[in-house]
Amino acid sequence: MAQVTRITVEAETHVPVAKVWTAWNTPSDIVQWNTPDPSWHTPSSENDLRAGGKFKNRMEAKDGSFGFDFEGVYDTVELHKEITYTMGDGRKATTLFAEENGKTIITTTFDAETENEPEFQKQGWQSILNNFVKYIESTN
Repeated sequence: MAQVTRITVEAETHVPVAKVWTAWNTPSDIVQWNTPDPSWHTPSSENDLRAGGKFKNRMEAKDGSFGFDFEGVYDTVELHKEITYTMGDGRKATTLFAEENGKTIITTTFDAETENEPEFQKQGWQSILNNFVKYIESTN
């Protein structure tokens, strides 16, 4: 069996963890920030945030040239601390939330897929995380 490459991205925001958690998990917020760059958008989001619950975010190029559903099932949901899920293709991802001195550190570790170079995947996930930070700080 092939070795799974695990990739970690991290960001820090000057927003308390309770607000970060809400914006991270609320569909009306997700559609505002869940994009790697301005040529993409997330027109719809569904989220049943509980162990065994499912999520689905529709991601599309704004020009209509490409789109896909990013979806999975939650394995672990620990309020304000951890979300672990299994993606539709069986890969795993974990996001940890840590509050320190009024800041929240968000760290996501995920199994890389095999179609794209790991560095490309890391840049994409980091861009989405950075976009989240811009969004949460502008709405706080």
